Amino acid sequence: MTGRKTTIHLDDEADRWRWVCPRGHRSWEPTNNHFWCAKCARQMSHDDEFSPEFHELHDKRSGETRTRDEIQLITTVGPYEHREGSA
Repeated sequence: MTGRKTTIHLDDEADRWRWVCPRGHRSWEPTNNHFWCAKCARQMSHDDEFSPEFHELHDKRSGETRTRDEIQLITTVGPYEHREGSA
């Protein structure tokens, strides 16, 4: 990675659907410093090697994978940033 981040517009359905979790689901959400997938959480069993929490998204268009640090998430009000604590 050359320091330039890949941008994902969270409110753009086409942009969101381009990216999938490690198991290929599109039901991921950003949280803290990683991602979380609702479908993985529903399908998880005790012997499952996959977790609903992960640090990389796969781009279905290009075939590339990006870590959370290599992605800039954008919302309608600006960059997505997780802040600890309450407002």
